[in-house]
Parts: sequence; structure tokens; C-alpha cells
Amino acid sequence: MSDLQNTASFDESAYKKYVERAAEAYHIPAEAFSNYRVKRGLRENDGTGVMAGVTDIGNAHGYLMYEGEKIADEGKLEYRGCDMSAMVDGYAAEDRFGFEECVYLLLFGHLPTAEELAEFNALVASRRHLPPHFTEDVLMKAPSTSIMNKMQIGVLSLYSYDDNPDDTSLENMLRQSIDIIAKLPVIAAHSYAVYRSNFHGKSLNLHKTKDELTTAENFLRVLRSSKQYTEEEAKLLDLCMVIHAEHGGGNNSTFSCRVLSSSGTDTYSAISAAIGSLKGPLHGGANIKVEQMFDHIKQGVKDTHDEDEVKYFLGKLLRGEAGDGSGKIYGMGHAIYTKSDPRAVMLKKYAEKLAVEKGFGDDYALLETIERVTPELFQSFKGTNKAMCANVDLYSGLVYRMLGIPREMYTPLFAIARASGWCAHRIEEYHTAKRIIRPAYKCIARRTAYTPIEER
Repeated sequence: MSDLQNTASFDESAYKKYVERAAEAYHIPAEAFSNYRVKRGLRENDGTGVMAGVTDIGNAHGYLMYEGEKIADEGKLEYRGCDMSAMVDGYAAEDRFGFEECVYLLLFGHLPTAEELAEFNALVASRRHLPPHFTEDVLMKAPSTSIMNKMQIGVLSLYSYDDNPDDTSLENMLRQSIDIIAKLPVIAAHSYAVYRSNFHGKSLNLHKTKDELTTAENFLRVLRSSKQYTEEEAKLLDLCMVIHAEHGGGNNSTFSCRVLSSSGTDTYSAISAAIGSLKGPLHGGANIKVEQMFDHIKQGVKDTHDEDEVKYFLGKLLRGEAGDGSGKIYGMGHAIYTKSDPRAVMLKKYAEKLAVEKGFGDDYALLETIERVTPELFQSFKGTNKAMCANVDLYSGLVYRMLGIPREMYTPLFAIARASGWCAHRIEEYHTAKRIIRPAYKCIARRTAYTPIEER
């Protein structure tokens, strides 16, 4: 077996010549994008997204357009026309869990009655159980350090357990969607248990779900070795899942799901692709970047209550002199939201009490300082008056830390919640758009004549 085939004996020096050749092959001059009026990232020059579709599922509002100019506005997130913030406040006022109702709304287009919700909850509960030996045969084989990758494998493997996997009728897509939404939390928690055992030498604890518990309660039960959690913890996790459930059709993972769905492929392939997209550090993986940045700040700032000292260190981050050297302050700024990210607003509102109770008050205060001083620092550094707000990633890591959720599970939790939105968008794309998504790419390769190998 050659070095190129045997990854177990990877020799970096053997690849050096190939890297040098590839560096020449993969180069496109920056001016080519502007010369051919290519909208990189499917973005307009002002940062707004290129209109690529129509949806009735979710809307993320963060600015107004006035005479061609982008005007900052308070953020709003709507699920099927319902204000997400109002939904969260409603669940809190009624002292109940809301994620299952949110899933129902996204899939079926209206808020359920009490009877409809109870019936749906029973259906979801009945679909949570993994197929016999699924964990042993799928998740425990070839353990991975990436829970997201194991979730992709898990979702793809469900195809093999489906008697009718390629049927794209509405009835079958709904069945598959509910199955994935119900099983994904268990797949994620079991994948983490396998990871923890194989790479950290911990005992392998594989717990089962209980039908009478909600998604949030079951996830904490299956994830934790003790199976113990408080109702306050479960309801805060439920809040996180509601705010992450949907974010319109243009975000990278949902668009990935819609692109695959437009080709007519099966549900498992489309949702697996969305998970792969969310794994990226520029998308769902951004919450990990915030946590790493937070560690750097706490190490580099002696007194986190000293706003001037915090500002000085944030300046070093912007100049690329600290942190990961990227020049970014993670958790600040968003492609859509300008004045406020409603998801961050909700997390702040409902996490503060638990933060103080659990001894995370200083961390919460530091995040508030970062949120408060970064916009002015950024504007001064960049010489711009662009509006900037904290995004959901700034506070989600703290919430997960308070809940004792390991860092490896931050992005998987995002995927567990967002699967409901992905499934709704998949069904909508396939049954309404009815055309494969195929954008154009301008080829700028020079024409080259073929020459026989002996003449090269």
C-alpha cells in the first residue's frame, strides 16, 4: 500500500511536492470575482444575501432597506409567522416545556391545541428508541473524536433500517422527519458516551430514554452518567433548543439541506449534509470559538471587572495579537442582525438567574462587558459606523457550561434543535420549488492542448 493510500503511516514530507503542485493549481485572482460580477458567498456587496428562494417556514429580520441603503433595526425571529421571543416568554409564563410544540409548528404550520400537542408528544416519544443494536453496530464501530461526524454517520445509517427510504411522498417524508428529530438526541448522547470511553478512558454509560419525558429532559438523562438533572436545568436547555430550532432558508446548513433535497435525494442524505455544514467553525462551530476566546480573555485579563483592562485585551484580539490570531472577536456581529440578535436577548434574559445561582455571575458579567464595549472598539479599529450586536454564540457557551454540558456537545446540541427546521425546509423545497438548485460558475481556465505523455 502506498503512502497516499495508507493514512495510518502518513508522512508529511512525502506530500510536500504534491502540496507545492496543488498550490499552483488552486489559485484564482481576487479580481476575477469582481470582473465577472460574482457574488461571493451568495452575498451582495452590502452583506445581504442573494435572493435564492421563497419560504413560509422561518424569517430572521435584522435590518430595513431604504432607498438602497441598509438601515439597522432590532432583530426579530419568526417561526411560521410566530415571534420566537413571544413563544419563549409564553412557555416561561405557563411554566412548561416548549420544544416539542415548536417542532409541531415548524412541521405543520400552526400552533397545536393541547390535544394535538399531547398526541404529537406521544408520537415523538414512541420514535425515540434506536433500532436494536444500533449503538453497537453503528456508533461504537470506528470511534471518532467528532460527535458531529458520528451524528452524520448515525443519520445516514438510519437509511438501512428504513423499509421505504427513498419514497419522497409527503407522508413518508413526515415519518422520516419525526424519526430523525426524535432519535438524533439519543444518537448524539450515545456518540459522546462512546467518545468519552474510547478517548478518555471513562466508563461507558448508555442510558435509555423515558417516554414520559420531554426532549430536553431525555437528553440530559441520557447524556449524564448519573441520569440526574433539575427541572430548571431542563427548561433552560429547552429554551436553547427553541431558539436554535430555525433560522430561515438562507443559513448555510439549511441551504445545504435544500440543495440536496432539490436533487430528489433521500431524507437521511439531506439531513446528514446539513449536519456536516453546521459542523463548520464559520457556522455552528462558532460557539466553540467563543469559548476558546473566552478562555484566552480570562487568562490575559487579571481583573475582568476592570472594563479598561478588558477593552485593552479586546483590542489585542482585533489586532491579531492575542487569541487565535484571527483578528476576530467571536460572538459579536451577524450577517443579518444589526441592533440585536433576539436569540442572544432571550438567552441573557433567562440565563442570568441560574448564572448567579451556579457561581457563574462573574463570567456572565464579563460577557456583558464584551457585548457592551466591542461595537465601539470595532468601529474605531475598522473606521466604520456599522452597527454590531452580540450574536447567540456569545452566550450559548456560558449556558451550556452552567448546565454541565461538555464542550464537545455544544454544536451537536445546535444540530439536535435545528433538525426540526431542516426537516421542514426539506419538505418545503421538494414539494414546492420542484427544480434542482444549480447556480453557475464562470470557468477562467486557459485552454490547453493535450500532449502525449512522452512529449511532456
